[in-house]
Amino acid sequence: MAPVPGQAVPPQVLAIDLGTSGMKAALVAADGTVTGWAERPVPLVVLPGGGAEQDPVAWWDALAEVVADLGRAFPDHLRAVTTICSSTQGEGTIAVDADGSPLTRCISWLDMRGAPHLRRQFGGFPAKDGISILKIARWLRLTGGMPSVTGKDPAAHMLLIRDDMPGVYRKTKTFLNVLDWINLKLTGRTVATVDSILTSWVTDNRKAPAIRYSPALVAASGIDADKFPPIVACTEVIGTLAPHAADHLGLPRSVRVVAGAIDNTAAAIGAGTIADNEPHLYLGTSSWIAAHVPRKKTDITTGIASIPCAIPDRYLMTALQATAGANLTWLRDKIVEFDDPLVSAGHVSRDEGTIFDAFDKIIPMVPAGANGVLYTPWLYGERAPVDDRSLRAAFLNISLETTRSDLLRAVFEGVALNTRWLAQAVDKFLGEPVSSMVITGGAARSDSWCQIFADVLGVEIRRDANPVTVNARGAGWIGAVGAGMISFADIPAMTHNDHVFTPGPDHARYVESYAIYQDLHKRLAPVYRRLNRPDS
Repeated sequence: MAPVPGQAVPPQVLAIDLGTSGMKAALVAADGTVTGWAERPVPLVVLPGGGAEQDPVAWWDALAEVVADLGRAFPDHLRAVTTICSSTQGEGTIAVDADGSPLTRCISWLDMRGAPHLRRQFGGFPAKDGISILKIARWLRLTGGMPSVTGKDPAAHMLLIRDDMPGVYRKTKTFLNVLDWINLKLTGRTVATVDSILTSWVTDNRKAPAIRYSPALVAASGIDADKFPPIVACTEVIGTLAPHAADHLGLPRSVRVVAGAIDNTAAAIGAGTIADNEPHLYLGTSSWIAAHVPRKKTDITTGIASIPCAIPDRYLMTALQATAGANLTWLRDKIVEFDDPLVSAGHVSRDEGTIFDAFDKIIPMVPAGANGVLYTPWLYGERAPVDDRSLRAAFLNISLETTRSDLLRAVFEGVALNTRWLAQAVDKFLGEPVSSMVITGGAARSDSWCQIFADVLGVEIRRDANPVTVNARGAGWIGAVGAGMISFADIPAMTHNDHVFTPGPDHARYVESYAIYQDLHKRLAPVYRRLNRPDS
C-alpha cells in the first residue's frame, strides 16, 4: 500500500518473513496495514541421500538488502519502526559455536538424512517404523507428537550432526532453529520459542502457558542438555537490536525485538483465524490446514496434533503436507523453459509471483478431471495424513491425446485432491465438518486454483485479500501484541477477504476423482517403498 502524502506514519513493525524460497520483509502497522514488500531469493542446496541445506549467512545478508530496499521506497515508514518480529520456516537446524557463528549450513526441514540415526537412537522392542512404542507413548503424552520417521526435523538433524560430524558436535554451543538464529543475530540473545523448539521433541507441552523442557525427554534425546536454548513465549520482548545488527540493518539500537514464530504459527495469526476451530489453508512451497483449539490433542493415525503457538492459552492444530506450490515450481523450473510461451503469455514474467496469471489463462480451458490425467503431488515424500518419505509424484493415465495444459491442470487438481485427503482427517480431529475456510499463502493468488479447491473440497473458500503477506502480517501482529499495541482479540476485525469461492457443478466430478486418488495411494505406496528404500 502506498503512503498517503502528509499523513503521519503510525509506529511500524519490521516483519521478517524467511521462507524456503528466500528472505522477505514488510512494514506492518498495528492495524495490519502492510506498507512495502521486498524479497531476495536464497538457494536451497539439495544433496545426495536426501539432504537439503541453506546458508544462514546468506539469509542475514539478504535481510540487510530487503531492509535497504524498504528504506529507499518508504523512508518515513522505516524511520517509524519501533519493533522487529520474525516469521520463519520451521524445523531447520543450525549448530552454532560459542560466538553464535554457524558451524554448518542450516539443515532444512526437507532434509531426511537423519532418519537412520533416529531409528538407532530411539529403537527398541516393540517398535513401529523402527521407533520404540514405549518412547512414542511418552512423546505423545508429554509433547503431543513425535519425531518424524522421515528424519525431517531437528530431533533427527541433531543426531545426524552428532554421529556424522563429531567435530562439529563438539564445537556446538547450541542447536538453534531458523527463527532462533535470526533472533540471535538481531539481539545477541540465545532463545527458542514455544513453537520453534517443538520438533526437537524434548518439551512438556501439557500446560499451554507453561511450556518447559522435560528432563526425561532431554536425557533420552542423545543430545547434551546444555546444547538446548532457553524457551520464551512468541510475544516476549527478548531485547533490543544488538549494535552489529543495528549497523547491519541501518536501524536504531532502541528498536525492540519480539521473539516471533515459525511460519504456520504466524500464518494462523495473519489469516485472522483466532477463534477456536476456525481453519485456514496455507498454500506455499508446502501446505497445511491449521486452526486454534483449546486443548492438547493428537491423532496418531494421521499425524495431526495440536501444538504450542503464539496465543498463550491455546494450541494450534496443524496438519502439514510436504509439497504444494513446490509442484508448480518444479513444473516451471524443470518442465517449462525460460523462453516458453507459457511463461510469456500475457506478458507474464518468469517470476514465481506472476506466473499464476499465465496459469489462470490456461486452466479454465481444460475441463475438470484434466481429460483423465491424475497427478500425485508427493515430490518429497509426505507428512500427513500419512508420514511416508518414500512416496513420489506421478502423472497417470497419459495418452497420445494428452496436452501440456492437461498436465498443468492435473497438477493443480492433484494438490487439491491431496488436501481433501488431509481435510477429511481435519474434520475428524475437530469433531465437526469444516464448511468454510480461509485460503492464504502465495499460491492462493491463482483464481483457478482457489476455485478448484472449493470444488474438490466441497467447502466455501474465503481468500485472504493479501495472501502473499500473510506470514509477514502475522509476524507484524505478534510483534504488535508483544509490544502492547493490540491484543489478539482485536485481530479478526482487522482482517479482509477479497473473494469467496463456492463449490460448483464440478464437485461431483471430483468426488469420483478422489475415490480413484485414494485407491492410487493404496496401490502405489508399496511400489514406492520398493523403489525408494530408506538408508539403513
